[in-house]
This record gives sequence, structure tokens and C-alpha cells, in this order.
Amino acid sequence: MNLIPFNKPYLTGKEGHYIYQAVLSGKISGDGTFTKKCHQYFEGRFGFKKCLLTTSCTDALEMAALLIDIQPGDEVIMPSYTFVSTANAFVLRGARIVFCDSRSDHPGMDEGLIESLITSKTKAIVPVHYAGVACDMDKIMRLAEKYQLFVVEDAAQAIDSYYTGEDGIKKPLGSIGHMAAFSFHETKNIMSGEGGMLVINDDRFLARAEIIREKGTNRSQFFRGEVDKYGWVDVGSSFLPSDIIAAFLYAQIENLDEIQSKRNQNWEMYYSLLKPLEDKGFFTLPVIPGYATNNAHMFYIMFKEPATRDHVISTLKENAVNAVFHYLSLHKSQYYKDKHDGRELPLTDRYADVLLRLPMYYELEAEQISRIARLLGGIFES
Repeated sequence: MNLIPFNKPYLTGKEGHYIYQAVLSGKISGDGTFTKKCHQYFEGRFGFKKCLLTTSCTDALEMAALLIDIQPGDEVIMPSYTFVSTANAFVLRGARIVFCDSRSDHPGMDEGLIESLITSKTKAIVPVHYAGVACDMDKIMRLAEKYQLFVVEDAAQAIDSYYTGEDGIKKPLGSIGHMAAFSFHETKNIMSGEGGMLVINDDRFLARAEIIREKGTNRSQFFRGEVDKYGWVDVGSSFLPSDIIAAFLYAQIENLDEIQSKRNQNWEMYYSLLKPLEDKGFFTLPVIPGYATNNAHMFYIMFKEPATRDHVISTLKENAVNAVFHYLSLHKSQYYKDKHDGRELPLTDRYADVLLRLPMYYELEAEQISRIARLLGGIFES
């Protein structure tokens, strides 16, 4: 019986060719030809004001924390049901993380709870577009304007996903907040092994972002001929990736539409095959709010109790299918539990206990999805 892995990185066929081109160009450090091509692509396709590739989404978030000048004691509101990088980026600057509970219909943060968490120390809101599904950005941006807060979208999973606002305009995720961070980790829809991108939508941060990304120097301005020499002008670090990474990524983004089409087919097939089991009450399928699109980043199901999920994981594993649970609640983590304010976040804990991610990748075949659906049916209907 062939193993169905949880994830399988997809190669378009041009990755090696473009890496070879990058090496032949003689410039394989940061901001080479392929890095610039990637920037132009994302800015042109999604209307992002400024894109800067980074070595990871974590680095993009750390840059955002520097750009909004997070200081010790500042408070940052974000969901507890997210990857640790979302919080770490701001904790590293001394911020206190104020965790928001999840929605009842979706693991994303409950936008209706955010205002009650805002204090005089709040500096930013960091919505996480879980599974590539948009948070209600109109509500969040209104709060940001009312209380003069920054919004950094954690769009790690949200490439090519959209939010339709109250004005009826469809906006790419990552284009709405002051800044956004994307991931190109090998588990993402398009990937470069490791990699990320900072998107800047606010003019105030454009010049400084380049400086922070270049170790605190104005070297980018020097290379463009805007200054006659460069030096150390600000804090920063080495956030920019090799052009080899960008070359790999460019092969992926050239095939974004094809990748997305196939992933969406897989997602829809899962949904149609598993809907009868949901109708019988065995588990719950994902909900896509009316204002959000689905970029088919992941397919998950939710059970009524943790023991059922554990049983399903072990049964699928026995049948050569690798399905996994997702995040643990950050507010209960070993590192942060004594720093949390003590509020119960019951929906966050529920998702941590009962959510199961099924295999989802470009080369997942229809027969494999059918096999997984049959196995799930056998577990519950036997």
C-alpha cells in the first residue's frame, strides 16, 4: 500500500533551470535578477505597493515589528490559534501578546472580541488568515483607525486569496493592512523550501524597510545611485534571501494559476465526498465566510472530541495515510502560559483538540482522495 504523505512539494520543472541562470549571472546573493522578477510579479498581480522577499515569513514579521517600532510593554492583539512565529516576532521586541479567541465557525480570530482587548498600551492587531481564509478586514481596519493602531496581516497561508469588503470590492489578502507577511515554506501553495515576503502598503514604511532588510544600511539606495556611498543608518539584520531561492520561487509563481486550479479541484473533491459524513454528524467540514475566497491551502475536518481525532489519526496511519493535527493553543504553551492574562479561550482550545488536517498538495490524485474518504467512511459507518 503506497503511503499518502501529508504534504509533497511540487516542482514545475523550471526550478533547476532558473537556479542555473542565477548562478551564471554572477550574482547569487540577495536582490538579484530573480528577486526583482518576483517583486515585480507580486506587485503587478496583486497590487501590493512594495514587496520584499525575505528568508522566511518569520523574518517578514520581525521586520514588521521593527517598522512599527514595537517597544517593551507595547501590546499586540493576535489569535492564540496560530504558529508561534506570529507571536515570536513581537515578543522579541518586548511586546506583551494579548491573545484573542477563535470564531465559532472558523479557526480565525473572533473579530467581535478585539475591541474589548484594546487598551492604552495596544500598538497593533495581527490578524492571521487561517487556511488562506480571510478575517473580516473591514471590522479590523475600522478598529485600527478608531484607536490609531497598526495592522500587520499574517498571510502566511493566504497567497492568491481575497476579501470582499462592504464596498463590494474584492481585495487580495495582504493588500489591506499596513503590512503583511507571506510564507513560501515547502508546505505552502507556492514555495521555495524556506522563504517569505514582506508586503508594505503604507508609504511611511517604504524607505526604512529596505534599510532594515539590508542590515541597517542604505545599501539599496547606493546601488540605485541615490547616495554616493552607503553606511550604517539604522537597526536591521540580514533578512534578504539568496537569488537562488528567488529563482526557485519564480518557477513556482509562473505556474500559480495551474497550481491553484488543481488544489481547488482537490479541495472540492474532498468536500463533496465527505459532505454525506458531515450530514450524518460524524464531523464538521470547513466553513468559508461569504466575504472570503478559498485558495485551497488546506483541507481540515473537526470532530466532537479529542479521542475521536486520535483514533482517526492512528487508523489512517495504519492505512498509510499521514493526517496531522495542527496548532496547540499558544496561550497555554510552556513559554507563554505564565504571561497570559488568565482568560479562558474555549474555542481556541477546541480547535487545538479536535481539528485534523488531511493530505493536501498539487500532485494528490483523485483516487487517493477517494481512498481517504472511503477510509473515513469505514471508521464511522462500520
